[in-house]
Amino acid sequence: MRGFIVFSCAMLAAIPILAQGPPLRSFPPQQLDSLVARVALYPDSLLAQVLAAATFSDQIPDAARWADEHHYLTGDALARDIQEDQLPWDPSVQALLPFPSVLGMMASDLNWTRDLGDAFLAQGPDVMDAVQRERRQARDFGYLRSNGQIVVSNGPYIEIAPVNPAVIYVPYYDPLVVFARPRPGFVVSRGITFSFGIGIGPAFGPWGWGGNRIVWGSHAVFVNNAEWHRNWVNRGSYVHPYTIRRAGPAPRIEEHHEVRERSERERAADRNGGRKRVEEHGKEERKEERR
Repeated sequence: MRGFIVFSCAMLAAIPILAQGPPLRSFPPQQLDSLVARVALYPDSLLAQVLAAATFSDQIPDAARWADEHHYLTGDALARDIQEDQLPWDPSVQALLPFPSVLGMMASDLNWTRDLGDAFLAQGPDVMDAVQRERRQARDFGYLRSNGQIVVSNGPYIEIAPVNPAVIYVPYYDPLVVFARPRPGFVVSRGITFSFGIGIGPAFGPWGWGGNRIVWGSHAVFVNNAEWHRNWVNRGSYVHPYTIRRAGPAPRIEEHHEVRERSERERAADRNGGRKRVEEHGKEERKEERR
């Protein structure tokens, strides 16, 4: 009887632990610095979306595939088709669909994306502190500065904003370069390059664009003008307020837009920070028309 009672108590004690799911993850400052290095120099509005989307890392591969296949769509046409396809992913993930290169980077290293999302869920303020540490290094070494694409603040907290809020330029850089002292003879102006501008107009408002910002002093991330409160404890139930209609989980309606994956030349131009958008779709059609 005694053994039975002990066994029953052990089972009851284990029930809350099992219900809580995976244990809370903990990332030391040095690991956080490494985690955020790839995106620390993104404009604040884009960084806010990336941090939010990373908490749904399991949805990133499918979203990256959709963005790649529909890369030829831009502006209002892209926003319209995202809604028409009734995509099943969280709006924070959908918000990155205009940025195939960003989603592609996140999908290509899901372990990193998952760690970034878990760190943001478990240690949001520490993640933001790590971003500021990385930005200060890049600024102090001369790499991070205002230019034709971004405005870099000089306050106690380093903010990065696009020159034109409706056009986002994704920075491309090697973390091993921009967060270290320049070697003799290296031209720091070459440390960060920018891709062609991505137009994010009013049509993308339902996904939070135009209402994204980071309030560094209070460690607050705002998406769609509402503070992001998803964390490790409520990650299974928290629903962030968006105006976009949520389609719910798959299955969704059948794809009815043309699918055209990016060519290797298009991907390389985006990945290497090409100033002009390389768009090869329609070349064969134009050749046929000339004939």
